[in-house]
Formats: sequence, C-alpha cells, structure tokens
Amino acid sequence: MKKSSAWFMLTPGLVILFLFLAIPLLRVLFPSIFSGAYPFDAYVGFFQDEYYRKIFIRTVKIAVITTFVCMVGGIPTAYFISRCSKKWRGILLAASIFPMMTNSVIRSFAWINILGSNGIINKVLVGLGVVPKPLKLLYTDFSIIIGSVYLFLPLMIVTVAGVMENIDDDMMEAALSLGAARMEAFMKVIFPMSLPGIIVGGILVFTGTLTAYTTPQLLGGNSNMVMATLIYQRAMSVSDWTGASVIALIMIVVTLAVIRGFNALAAKLDRRGENYA
Repeated sequence: MKKSSAWFMLTPGLVILFLFLAIPLLRVLFPSIFSGAYPFDAYVGFFQDEYYRKIFIRTVKIAVITTFVCMVGGIPTAYFISRCSKKWRGILLAASIFPMMTNSVIRSFAWINILGSNGIINKVLVGLGVVPKPLKLLYTDFSIIIGSVYLFLPLMIVTVAGVMENIDDDMMEAALSLGAARMEAFMKVIFPMSLPGIIVGGILVFTGTLTAYTTPQLLGGNSNMVMATLIYQRAMSVSDWTGASVIALIMIVVTLAVIRGFNALAAKLDRRGENYA
C-alpha cells in the first residue's frame, strides 16, 4: 500500500519531467548524433573547426574567470555579512541582491555607458591625461567578464552567507585561542564548513555564465561570440537547427562535467566526501 501511494504521488512529477525535459532533450540529441555519415560526425566537425573551437575556449575561459572572481570577492563578503548583527545582515544581504532586481538588459546598458569609448572610465582617463585616446574596453572578453561578475556575484554572496551564518562563532574563537592565526583559522575551520555553499555557488555562477546570452551579446558584440550567442546565430540566422543542437548538447555535457568536478574537489577538501550538487 505504501509503495503504491508513493508511486501515485511521484507519477505527476515523472510525467512532467518526461514531457518537458526528456522529450526535448531527446529531440536535441538524436538529430545532432545521426546527422552525418557516421554517428557524432557533427561533434567531431565542431571541434575540428577553428572558429567554433575558439568560441568554445572563450566561453569556458570567461566562465572559469568569472567563477574565480566571484569566489574571491564573494567568500570574504559573505563571511563579513554572516558575522554582522541580524539587523545589518538583512540590510547588507538586501544591498547585495539589489542588482538582481533589475533587468539584465538594463544592467548591460549601464556597463556600456561605463566602458564605452565615451563612457565614464575613458572620459576620466583621457581627462586626466593617463591615456591619449579612449581605451577599447567594450566589446571585449574583459567587458563580458565584468558584466558577468556584476550579474552573478550576488548569487555567490547569498549562497555562501546562508551557510556561514549557521557556523557558530565559538568555532573561530576556539581556533584562535589555540594559537592559530586568523587566516589559518578561517581556512582550516570556516572554509571547510562553508564548502556546501561555496560548491553550490560556484556551480550556479559557472553554469549561469556558460549559458548566458544577453550580457555577452550586449557587452561582447558579434566579434566576441560565446556558445549561447552562437546557438542563436545558428538557429535563427541560418536555420541550422542541427548545428544549434550540437552546441546545446556540448554545453550540457560541460555543465555536467563541471558539477562532477566541483564535487570531486569538495570530496578532496572535505574528509566526509559528500556530494553537494
């Protein structure tokens, strides 16, 4: 009776997953695999094409750098917020997630006004005589990374802060009383206990950056394409749905590999060897 009740409760969810996840995924998978003379010809051709290979490398590079910067900036910020009083913690968390309340298009246009040839940064640099002419900051990998960090840093802060605020202050005090330096105590006590939030935050930032379309399109332009903008180009501009399916499946595989990699890294750092995602 219990088993039948459990299956009865699971059935609606399984049906929804099958209709809206499994079927679309299979619809993407099969044409991309069997489109050539041999299975996986399209995937081999993708990585043999230097143009596509450069876009793939650029996308992964931007995602890795963005994730690293978000971790470097997000972990200390999250720790500071988690140690504040309840009142200030709420205020600082609200301030952290405030950028997420605005549309990504608006945020990207704000960065265009900052990084453009007539933007704030170039006006200041030229006005002070630091550079003779405006620097090319917009429509570069740098501008995409800046926009992506601004977009996803709040996710890292909120995710890690949610874990750190549950760590007892006495843990840090005990390590300090035993002679550990503050940084050593943080790395050996707080950091390992914060791994669940750090791993989840890292996965959210990496996958979000890897699959982002609006920010790379507006800040990178057509000369600095990433995988998501390439999918749009193949599908909408030249009606190459098979090529778009190949790129989409490559992104799915990379995402799954990254999740596996994060968990493997966490298992080495955490003696319990738990999976967090």
